[in-house]
Parts: sequence; C-alpha cells; structure tokens
Amino acid sequence: MIKNPYPGKFIALEGPDGSGQSTQASKLARYLERLHKKNPERYAPVHMTKEPSTGLFGGFIREVLRGNWKHGPLHGPLLIQSLFTADRAHHLEHEIIPQLKKGNTVITDRYAFSTIAYGAAENPNLWNCLVVMNETFLEPDVTILLDVSADFCMKRMKKSRAHLELYEKEKTLEKVLKNYHKLAKLHSSIHVINGELSIDKVFTNIKKIVL
Repeated sequence: MIKNPYPGKFIALEGPDGSGQSTQASKLARYLERLHKKNPERYAPVHMTKEPSTGLFGGFIREVLRGNWKHGPLHGPLLIQSLFTADRAHHLEHEIIPQLKKGNTVITDRYAFSTIAYGAAENPNLWNCLVVMNETFLEPDVTILLDVSADFCMKRMKKSRAHLELYEKEKTLEKVLKNYHKLAKLHSSIHVINGELSIDKVFTNIKKIVL
C-alpha cells in the first residue's frame, strides 16, 4: 500500500463484526471535531465515512451481506472482495482523497485490511491475491484494530441485532481475527487495542494513539 502523501490525516477503525469499531469511529470523529471547534489552528476539520460506501458498489455489497445474492464457495469470496475493492477505489477517488487534499482528518469505519482479513477467512488461498488487489491504495496513517474474541463478538451481536449477516458466525470471526493479527505484524501503522474493555476505556486508549 502507498503512504499517504496528502496534508490530511487518514485514520481507519478495524475489527471483527461486533467488535465495536463503528461505535469507536463515531466517538473519535465527534471528539476530534470538538477539538477542531475549540482550536481550529491546531486541529483540522473531520470527515467521517465508512465501507461499504453509499455508492453503487456499496449497494451490491449490502445485498450480498444480507444473503439476498447467493454465491458459490469456490469463486464467491473473490467476487465479493472484488466488489469491496471496486467500492474502495471509487470511495478513495471521490470522497477520501479530496478530503485529505484539503488537509482534513478522515476517519473511516473499515477499509482495505477488512478485505484481506475477511476474504482470506473464507478462502486462505486468496491472501496474496487480496493483498495485490489493494496494494495501490493509500495506507491509513493509523489503523486502530479492536482485539476481541469471536465469542465476545457473537454475544454482543445477538443482544443488539435482529438477525446476523453473512460473516457473523463464530468460526468465521475466529479466522478473521487471526488474519487481522497477521496483518498487524506486517504493518507498523496498525495499533492493536483490547476491545473487550468498557466503551469509555477503549476510547481512552484510542485517543492516546491518535493524539
């Protein structure tokens, strides 16, 4: 992946489904926006986004995740992650990079490391292919990885969701987490945070890294 050459800072939140990365991404965005309002000369404006995006490819992806578009075990994982990659290319060109060029701080709820962690969880043989598919994209300045057990994720999701989506199975999440740890060893920009602490304690640890 390519180092961010733009004046804005690029931050990603990652973790298995149910890890709380969406909650923490929103908390971080609100916190940094408050800092910007208090001291605009020191802290940049904040742009919050997520993947899959709200674009055309994002719509296809949501149908897959909801189980409305069936796929086979052999080529399905590659098809799905190709959609995520196409969505990411559009997301970068039309939303993320323009914000970074302005010098704004961009926070994204999921990014390229999700594609590798989830795609390789379905088919480990896809690891190298998925890495290559994403190698021309920007690497976030900081990626926060919430480290939580699959059991913890499942219990949290069963309490908060009416139904579970494609990847929201305990065995799948165990593989996803293992892949995330592998990525963390390969990328110094990934910071692993204990996500099983209280929401406020997790956020305190995130703030220390980001600031």
